[in-house]
Amino acid sequence: MKAVLALEDGTWFQGTAVGAAGTASGEVVFNTGLTGYQEILTDPSYAGQIVTMTCPEIGNYGVADDDVESRAPQVAGFVMRSESLVASNWRATGSLRDYLAAHGIVGIAGVDTRALTRRLRSAGVMRGVIATGDHDAQALVEQARRWPSMVGADLVKGVTCAAPFDWPAPGMVSGSGGYDLEPRRIATRRLKVAAWDFGMKWNILRRLAAYGCDIRVYPAATPASVLLAERPDGVFLSNGPGDPAALPYVVENVRAVVAGETPVFGICLGHQVLGLALGARSFKMKFGHRGSNHPVKQVETGRVEITSQNHGFAVDPESLPADVMATHVNLYDGTLEGFRHRERPIFSVQYHPEASPGPHDADYLFGLFSESMERR
Repeated sequence: MKAVLALEDGTWFQGTAVGAAGTASGEVVFNTGLTGYQEILTDPSYAGQIVTMTCPEIGNYGVADDDVESRAPQVAGFVMRSESLVASNWRATGSLRDYLAAHGIVGIAGVDTRALTRRLRSAGVMRGVIATGDHDAQALVEQARRWPSMVGADLVKGVTCAAPFDWPAPGMVSGSGGYDLEPRRIATRRLKVAAWDFGMKWNILRRLAAYGCDIRVYPAATPASVLLAERPDGVFLSNGPGDPAALPYVVENVRAVVAGETPVFGICLGHQVLGLALGARSFKMKFGHRGSNHPVKQVETGRVEITSQNHGFAVDPESLPADVMATHVNLYDGTLEGFRHRERPIFSVQYHPEASPGPHDADYLFGLFSESMERR
């Protein structure tokens, strides 16, 4: 079956339908990872986005039950250059094509993803539509232009958990997430972590558990008083989709937590809302960071980490208050990748130390969080 990808700037690409039949709309972005497409598909941070893979062949190792990062795929749509019809992997439980179809994800293959990525890098990410079957391309362009902007979008409400739960909960994959990595240190006592779920990847929970934490996960709108009433050793702020400035209820709750002495650790969207709670500003990036090979420098040591990233918003380093210091910086474009409070046990990073997919250079951050909780 034919398929068309149309962008709001009037560009359109014709290809072959992959996965479910129908129409999908969202913000078109690109990911530079060579592997990890199943983790990308199931990452709730991609809600509302049509993901383009820059790697030319996708699907060659199929899909595996252990590699999911949430209960189901979260992307709005999926774009590939070449779809592999053969899944060669002893861990595979099915093919990518069948997986997309089973979960209702509309995809397109046969697209010149190099040309598409160059356009997104030059003009910035933009709204788009994938439609299977025969369609008028210009009508799809107009449909893309009517799709809501990511700026001002609260997508957290659509991906957060419905009720609190203790990790692991029934139906969740609590294994290694596809790899076994020994923690840098294990806490000398069980640590109690309260985690706000803004669209959390399961491998974050796996890594916290590996470092000796017992985790209770709460819906994004849960009042801070509920979390603090449980007297946790630390509070974790998860990744998630959308515009952090569209989450005033989240920011107010985080502000109530950071006013005390409880250790706080944030990742990705959690980093952004923590910045807002401390008085900083966020902004929309031109095309964001999405991939597993982004170099990040530690400001104090000069050490470079290769990191996994997925975000389209960032915290303005010039807006950090005097009692907050930058700890990490992106070597591609100089954007802020991490900060910490100068006096209180509060820190966050923009990238994904839990990887899955990606390198493990930043896994030590879970150890730092563990240490701050033990000291308290």
